[in-house]
Amino acid sequence: MSRLAVPIFLRETDVKELLTMDVTLAALEAAFREWAAGRASNQPRRRVAAGAVLATMSAALPSKGLMGFKAYTHGKSGARFWLCLFDAADGRPRAVIEADWLGRMRTGATSGLATKYLAPAQASVLTIIGAGTQSLTQVLAVAAVRPLREVRVFSRTSAHRDALVTELRNVLPGTIAIQPAGSLREAVDGAGILTTVTPAAQPIFPGEWLQAGQHLNVCGSNYPDRREIDSRVVSRADLLVADDVEAARLEAGDLLLAEREGQLNWGRVHSLRDVVAGSAGGRQASDVSLFKSVGLAIEDVAAGAAVLELARERGAGQQLPD
Repeated sequence: MSRLAVPIFLRETDVKELLTMDVTLAALEAAFREWAAGRASNQPRRRVAAGAVLATMSAALPSKGLMGFKAYTHGKSGARFWLCLFDAADGRPRAVIEADWLGRMRTGATSGLATKYLAPAQASVLTIIGAGTQSLTQVLAVAAVRPLREVRVFSRTSAHRDALVTELRNVLPGTIAIQPAGSLREAVDGAGILTTVTPAAQPIFPGEWLQAGQHLNVCGSNYPDRREIDSRVVSRADLLVADDVEAARLEAGDLLLAEREGQLNWGRVHSLRDVVAGSAGGRQASDVSLFKSVGLAIEDVAAGAAVLELARERGAGQQLPD
């Protein structure tokens, strides 16, 4: 049996060595185009709880010959992420992938993709609010699609903020100034792109702080009772996009709570696949655009397909029984 037919196991170290941001962005953009054309499918996340919580989500990407699911648990001992890929034609297993870093990359790349299509073309100042495990890839993705000259980092935990500043200075070009933000207002003012990726349950800043022309990536919550932005941010946005409207109506507290407060009509919200395909979106220079991310299985399968292809080419991973 050829190596191409044998399922493989890829560890976190394999994924980190194989998956670049440019590859992830290209994989997601192609997947969203396929989905917009009706040639892919996605099932929203489902959760069950015992002592820990188990979440599962699945998608099919026939253009890559794959379908799969991500399953992850989180509880007192932390979180664990797994992606399983199968042949779309015959259902045979193709890969089992440790998916923590893969998940961070695809989440960042989704924001990068939204930024590519929604943010002003010459936006050069990015503020990242939140300095946890998801923040690095958020910045890397935006830096890949916009000519950044400055990144501002804000976190309520100064140690996290300073650690992210140091890491970004090590991985981004020296032409980009990486600055810790002394205050939240200072971080928001004048930033062409704002990315929030925090565990906040209540709005981080008031919508009155928004300025004409800003683009927001709101990525921290995928629970219906939690939000990082208030209803004023939602009502102020001239262009509202979710990674998927169906999933957002189940999980996006930032939008669901705005609807409850009378500040959102779901008819205003577009799915990212339609923006990528050119059938929705379009902005004026003064518009505020808002992208709400909850995370989708099709993003995981697309990134996983890219990793699997690279692993096959380079002989990475461990063979598994068929």
